[in-house]
Amino acid sequence: MDHTQPYSDAYMQEILGSVKSIAMVGASPDKTKFSYGVLRVLSETGYDMIPVNPRPELKEIRCLKVYPNLKSIDRPVDMVEVFRRPEDLMGVTLEAIEIGAQVLWAQIGVVDHKAAALAEEAGLKVVMDRCPKIELFRPFWKPKLHLGI
Repeated sequence: MDHTQPYSDAYMQEILGSVKSIAMVGASPDKTKFSYGVLRVLSETGYDMIPVNPRPELKEIRCLKVYPNLKSIDRPVDMVEVFRRPEDLMGVTLEAIEIGAQVLWAQIGVVDHKAAALAEEAGLKVVMDRCPKIELFRPFWKPKLHLGI
């Protein structure tokens, strides 16, 4: 897939409509950080959010258990969302493949075409340089209205 071109609505809808659990690599407990707001919105939308941050003193974000890395997560992960520098994406990609994730999603500004190619060769769907929080408000999205707040 050419990740320099816009993703189709169907592709984005398929991903956001099918994943249930999302491991957020680079999750932050700081309410002023963008990753915190994305974690909050995705969690409130009904996704099973799994914060990943290697800081040993960090145990919870928004009452969600924090894991030090993808390999330490104790349940299946559908999507790995990456809030890291572009040069870190390859390492996260290797871990995402190892844990059997179905989707690799790199946040706005995070692009590594070699990592994307590797993920796709392993069977993962890939999105780069996009934010799922923003994509949820595109016209194709149907909110999960049956969920309580």
